[in-house]
Parts: sequence; structure tokens; C-alpha cells
Amino acid sequence: MSALERLRAGLLTLSPTMRGILWMASAGVLFAVLNTIMRALTLVLPIFETQFLRYFVGLLLLAPFILRAGLAAYWPNRLGGQLWRGGVHTAGLLLWFIALPNIPLADMTAIGFTSPIFVMIGASLVLGEKMVPARWLAVAIGFGGVLIVVLPGIGGSTGLYHLAMLGSAPLFAASFLIAKALTRHDKPEVILVWMSITVSLFTLPFAIAGWVWPSPLQWLAFIVCGVTGSIGHYCVNRAFLATDISATQPIKFLDLLWTSLAGYLVFADIPSVWTMAGGAVIFVSTTWNVRRERRRVAA
Repeated sequence: MSALERLRAGLLTLSPTMRGILWMASAGVLFAVLNTIMRALTLVLPIFETQFLRYFVGLLLLAPFILRAGLAAYWPNRLGGQLWRGGVHTAGLLLWFIALPNIPLADMTAIGFTSPIFVMIGASLVLGEKMVPARWLAVAIGFGGVLIVVLPGIGGSTGLYHLAMLGSAPLFAASFLIAKALTRHDKPEVILVWMSITVSLFTLPFAIAGWVWPSPLQWLAFIVCGVTGSIGHYCVNRAFLATDISATQPIKFLDLLWTSLAGYLVFADIPSVWTMAGGAVIFVSTTWNVRRERRRVAA
């Protein structure tokens, strides 16, 4: 048995909740790599062009799989839902890319952690998921860690960009809720392809204005982003398919640790004492939630 087969067999022995948490944790690592590369690109290319190329290149990389299986295999059962998801996600991305080159990666990620709050509220009100009180507690503690990171910098010169990032959070939450609902009708790979299609189409008008042709090295970076982003979103869709969306949200707080490390290694962003303290709170919250979910399923 190969290593990949042993890994697959091991995953199948886990509960659906634990598989969902692992899928979401994997997505967090991939998105940390993606966001680091994207921030570097936005420092030298127009931000909306960067946004468009990130999804368009990802779509080009998916094209061979689409052509091999046939277009019918990727036609969604809920086309309207796919269009709504793409529009909402694009709106969140517009704000996110405005903030990306202007605030540290750690702050950007920390502010984005308000999304799980909106996701869990929406999962309860819209999707009818049964809320476990401990999940709320885990998110509340993790959000407290986010506040420790973010509040010291809100009043500074980058305050407007912090607010732009904050504005993207409920839009991304709505996008994830729509994606969760779509998993009831379409496969994860179909949802992934249509997000690439819709976001590419919706961001193209913003990209055309002030277009700057990328260098060969920048094109290579976009290819890496396309691969990393597509796999990351596939992991998210698999997480939503495996378990309740609310069960996967507290693990997202670990993303702050990955982005803080990437910001230090690539941009020499030294995490502040507040970032380290908030990260510690977030880590404790996430670790406790994963252990509790495992005990709850085993009981």
C-alpha cells in the first residue's frame, strides 16, 4: 500500500467532523502561502488586475480537467446559486484587495477572523444547523484573541484599510454560506470551477483599467497562486461537504500563526507583542475546540 493510500485509509477512519476540520486546516496553510504571494504581486501590479489574474489563471489550470470530463460534467444544478456566490465573493475580494498591500498579513488575517462569527450566525439562521454552545465559546475566545491583535492599530494611518478588510468579512461569510448550501446540489469540484468562472468575469472590468502586462516571473507567480488557490478552495468545499460549517470555523483562527510566520519570512514584518499574545489565545481556543469535537463525536 502506497503512502497516499495509507493516508486516505487513515482519513476514512476519522469522524466526518474531524475530516472537515482537517480539510479546513489544510486550506488555511494553502491560503497563507497564496496570500503571501498575492501581497507581493499587489506591491508591483495594479490590485484589481492581480485579483482578476489570480482567478483567471486558476480557471485556465482547471480547463484540462473540464475538457477531459466534458462540459456537462461541470454544469451546475443550481446555476443561480453559483452566480450569486460569485458576485458576493467578488464584492468581498474588491475590499480585501484594497486592504492587502497596505496592512500587515497578520492584521489582515486577524480582521478576517470576524467571518466565522457571521458564518455561525448564518448557519444557524439560514441553514438551520444546530449550534453547540461550546462552538460559540471557542469562537468568542478566538475573537478575543483577534481583538488583542487588531485594536492597537485601528486608530493609525492604516485605519481606513483595516475598515475595508473588516467590510469584506460579512461578504466572505455570505459566500461560504452559499457554498455550503450548494454542496447539497453540486460536487465540490463544480463549485470550485464556477467560482473561478464567475469571479473572473465579474472582476474583468476592474482589471482592464490601468492594465500592466506581467513579467515572466510574475506569470509564474500567478500560476503558483492558481494552483494553491484552487486546491485551497477545494479543501474548503470538502470541509463543508464533510460536516457542519460551524464546526469548521474555529480552526480558521490558526491561520493567524501561518500568516504571521509568512509575513516575517517574506516581508520582514515582525509580529508585535499584541500579535503574539492574540495568537496564543487563538491557538488555545482552536486546540480546545478540536479536542472537544473529537470527544463529542466519540461519546
